[in-house]
This record gives sequence, C-alpha cells and structure tokens, in this order.
Amino acid sequence: MRDPTQQAERLMTIRLRYTINTYLEDQGVTTPAAIGAAAGLPVVEAVGLLTRRQWRAGDVAALQAVADRLGLQVVPPDTSLLRG
Repeated sequence: MRDPTQQAERLMTIRLRYTINTYLEDQGVTTPAAIGAAAGLPVVEAVGLLTRRQWRAGDVAALQAVADRLGLQVVPPDTSLLRG
C-alpha cells in the first residue's frame, strides 16, 4: 500500500496544477514566457513545474508558492479517506 502522506501530497499537487493551469488559461496566459512571468519563475522551471506528470518532492511547496502569488486558494484533500 502507498504511504497516505505521499498520496495526500500527490493529490494536492494535482489540485494545485489544475487550479493554476485553469486560472492561467482563463486569463489568456498561454505562452511559456507569459506563464513564467505570471508564476514568478524562469520560463523552463515554470513550464516544467506546471506540466510534468511525475511527482517530485518539493512540488507541493513550489506550486503552493505559485498559487499564493496568483491569489489562488486550493483546498487540501481529505486525508481521512486515504488508506495506508
């Protein structure tokens, strides 16, 4: 079985990426340069963070920082539903 803490982090990563990407798209921010500027990160780092499919340690904190910069709030997953 998977570690519930890692499952919660992976779910939070998915929620953050979805929320950020949806917000940027709704704002018309679609080019890599514009995404980097909006995220406050170098272009390659911002695009990689928002598009990669593999979970990495530190992603939650980095994505949360981007969400905070954009003024977005993302509700954490209900960890009571996760099984260890």
